[in-house]
Amino acid sequence: MTLRKFAGLGALLSIVMPGIAMAADEVAAPVLNSGDTAWMLTSTALVLFMTIPGLALFYGGMVRSKNILSVLMQCFAITGLISILWVIYGYSIAFDTTGMEQGVVNFNSFFGGMGKAFLAGVTPSNITGPAALFPEAVFITFQMTFAIITPALIVGAFAERMKFSAMLIFMGVWFTLVYAPIAHMVWSGNGGLMWDWGVLDFAGGTVVHINAGIAGLVACLLLGKRKGFPTTPMAPHNLGYTLMGAAMLWVGWFGFNAGSAAAANGTAGMAMLVTQIATAAAALGWMFAEWVTHGKPSALGIASGVVAGLVAITPAAGTVGPMGALVIGLAAGVVCFFCATTLKRKLGYDDSLDAFGVHGIGGILGAILTGVFAAPAMGGFGTVTDIGAQVWIQIKGVGFTVIYTAIVTFIILKVLDAVMGLRVTEEEESVGLDLAQHNERGYNL
Repeated sequence: MTLRKFAGLGALLSIVMPGIAMAADEVAAPVLNSGDTAWMLTSTALVLFMTIPGLALFYGGMVRSKNILSVLMQCFAITGLISILWVIYGYSIAFDTTGMEQGVVNFNSFFGGMGKAFLAGVTPSNITGPAALFPEAVFITFQMTFAIITPALIVGAFAERMKFSAMLIFMGVWFTLVYAPIAHMVWSGNGGLMWDWGVLDFAGGTVVHINAGIAGLVACLLLGKRKGFPTTPMAPHNLGYTLMGAAMLWVGWFGFNAGSAAAANGTAGMAMLVTQIATAAAALGWMFAEWVTHGKPSALGIASGVVAGLVAITPAAGTVGPMGALVIGLAAGVVCFFCATTLKRKLGYDDSLDAFGVHGIGGILGAILTGVFAAPAMGGFGTVTDIGAQVWIQIKGVGFTVIYTAIVTFIILKVLDAVMGLRVTEEEESVGLDLAQHNERGYNL
């Protein structure tokens, strides 16, 4: 398969040190490409921008005023925590290819080695890349930003009711046992479980969005509903923040998707184009679906539609064409709208900010449709010749991720609940997490 994450992350991890003597018949030592390096530096900053301030404001505006600081605090704390864990062992678990062999399923098909723990051997001279070359340090930081935003997305499912201490421990353990292994299985290259299956996930539909969405669903089910849900009004306190956050996510996502080309090239350009098309289509799809169903379009609806489109195009961004992106975006806007409203009401679960309804459902939809629209016969730029076979591979990847993430997340949360408790008291929930957990208020009395 080509045009998966960085068109072959196994190759990305081959670190080439300058000064090594090479035989005349070997390929010449690679040289740093300053243009591609500049684009990857920019993309890295854009993806971090998606979490702080983008996601923080997007989520912060949707909670009640007494909980805004708790959501912002969680996003900032997760950013710090995952950055350090990524350096200590996360990068190694996700991308160390020691012991991997194509077609052989072993422990290292699921979990990377520790050869890169504490970023051993990383220097300014290390360069990496399948064709266009840039510093390994940039690749490490770029991937770190993906690792940061994924657990931060889960916050939306249990907002307004989890202890801050429990949240921190949960995120650290979840990152270790769920995010890093799934990233390894999908993106590490030959020998990675889902890589060998042929799963197409250009920028994180499976690794980021399905992963976070399913974890969020499990978390909100285990914690239970917020006090008073669904009879007590829990309207967002500041939709202006939410719209600003959605706008930041939209802009930052160009780094997320176009940056995943690992070069300033045609793939990056097409990824940027299809990201814009799908996002615009999803925003309109959600808006019109809401307009027809509820009589009026809402600002919260169009902001949610934007994110749904961004989510759905993520796995497909490197392989689909413009018309495929249009279909994926429209489908995501309409399907995620009904899942975040009608389905949630019928099933009665309290996914506070629709982490599952948007990221889980949008990720699943986008991952499956990637198998259709990556085919050249459908206007795509992938190597898919048998659409039915590729769709089955995509479904298999989705199914494995859903089951693995749900089971491990459930176990982590049950153990933490038994040891320290997950949920704040009813009194603390009534007062608000800003005051109860941080002794601060994010609003004026």
